[in-house]
Amino acid sequence: MYDYIVVEGNIGAGKTSFATMLADDCNARLILEQFEENSFLPKFYEDPARYAFPLELSFLADRYQQLKSQFNASDLFRPFTVADYFIFKSLIFASKNLEPLEFGLYSKLFAIVSSVVPKPDMIVYLYLNLENLKKNIEKRGRPYEQNIQFDYLEKIQKGYLEYLRQQPDLRVLVVDTNGMDFVTNHHDYLALKDLALREYPLGMHQVG
Repeated sequence: MYDYIVVEGNIGAGKTSFATMLADDCNARLILEQFEENSFLPKFYEDPARYAFPLELSFLADRYQQLKSQFNASDLFRPFTVADYFIFKSLIFASKNLEPLEFGLYSKLFAIVSSVVPKPDMIVYLYLNLENLKKNIEKRGRPYEQNIQFDYLEKIQKGYLEYLRQQPDLRVLVVDTNGMDFVTNHHDYLALKDLALREYPLGMHQVG
C-alpha cells in the first residue's frame, strides 16, 4: 500500500471526484486543492498575459502552505494520504503560461519551495481527450472556465505528459478514462481503484 497517492489530470479530468471517492472508500486523509479561493483565477481567464504571473505565484504559495500544514499534522487514524494535485503542477502550468523571463524567476522560487514538500509514492494521471474535457468543464458550470479553448487544454495536457515521462524517480500510472464513468458507474470506479492501488515499479506506466 502506498503512503501518499496523488490523482492528477487536465482541467475537467475528474481529479477531485476520484480522489474524494478513493479517500472515502479507503479511510484515507484527503487533501483537495483550494483553487476556488484564488481571486486571480477568473481574472487570468479574462486577461492571461496580465494575470499569469501573480496567478502562478499565488497557486504555488497556497499549495506549499496547504501541503506543509497537512503533512506536519500526523493522523494516526488514516492509513495513507490522497491528494487531487501534485505541487509540480505549478511548474507545468507556469511553463505554459509565463513568458521566458518570468518563468526563469518562477523556476528559482519553485525549486526552493518544492524541495521541502514530500513526493508522492504514486501519481495516477487521468487521461481524457480534449472533447471529453470540454464536456466536463461545461457540465460543472464554473463561469470563468467556460471560455477555455481546446488549444489551451492541449497545451496543458502535453505539458503534463512531457513532464511525467521525464521523471524516472516517480511512479506514474496514466489511465485512459475516455471509456469510463467512474463517478456514476461503480464497476468503472472499482476498476480504476484497483489500477491505482496496484504495485508498480518506478517510471511511467500506461493503461488503456
